[in-house]
Amino acid sequence: MTGSHPAPAIDASRIDAQLVRALIAEQFPEWAHLPVRSVPHGGNDHRMFRLGEALSVRLPSAPGYVPQVAKEQRWLPHLAPSLPLPIPAVHGAGRPSRGFAGPWSVYGWIEGDPAGVVEVDDASRFAADLAAFLVALRAVDAAGGPSPGLHSGYRGGPLAHYDDETAAIIDRLSGRERDLAGGMWRDALAASFDGPPVWVHGDVSINNLLARDGRLSAVVDFGCSAVGDPACDTVIAWTFFDGPAARVFRRELAVDDGTWVRGRGWALWKALIMITHIPADQRLLARRVLDRLFAER
Repeated sequence: MTGSHPAPAIDASRIDAQLVRALIAEQFPEWAHLPVRSVPHGGNDHRMFRLGEALSVRLPSAPGYVPQVAKEQRWLPHLAPSLPLPIPAVHGAGRPSRGFAGPWSVYGWIEGDPAGVVEVDDASRFAADLAAFLVALRAVDAAGGPSPGLHSGYRGGPLAHYDDETAAIIDRLSGRERDLAGGMWRDALAASFDGPPVWVHGDVSINNLLARDGRLSAVVDFGCSAVGDPACDTVIAWTFFDGPAARVFRRELAVDDGTWVRGRGWALWKALIMITHIPADQRLLARRVLDRLFAER
């Protein structure tokens, strides 16, 4: 660290455009003249700012997300050449300093808006494009890649990591829903992964899928990426796609039945966590996901 005083602990409330301007001036003076502005829908685990027209700055919002920074800086350049859509390109690696306790990144700016806030013209085409991206990601050389762990929220690892937490929530459900959820969770735990570890994105959500002109245009936020079981990347089949688009996604993703069973477990865990821990007025998506999962039983 620079200076004689320790940096303040990472605090999301302190991360603003003024801080970013100071960090850029300190570590990348060649960009100090560029304007800094916050980005709507810029994420929760990390904070995003636009730097001029061609760059962006991304900072972890809490200490738990710090390991994701070095991982992205190391592996995004490895992944990008093999993928059919843009992903963030690293332009600078910021270091901890007196102004900010953690590492941070400068990326190239990618045009587009999160799929959840714009109109998707053709959901089936969007589903096919996303599946093609994930198939290509699985095919990237995984040698030496990061094993699942705390840095990935254990995405890519076994669902058993969340067994105690999920079982406790299921016990609080009532009647038929408790039985359905319990059976689904047991099936997911039993469908063990025995394939070769592959690259997974880890957080394939509508907030991390950018769209332009109604089509999927880029995939961002590889903070939960890892090399392991691809089941976690199927969850969007229940959270975003339905009808023909869901069928297209399932067909084009080309994974086996066991992967879908484990993916259903990931979707169940996510929905249960959301319906338990987020404010009541934000639980509509979680309730819809649970209803879809239960309908499949």
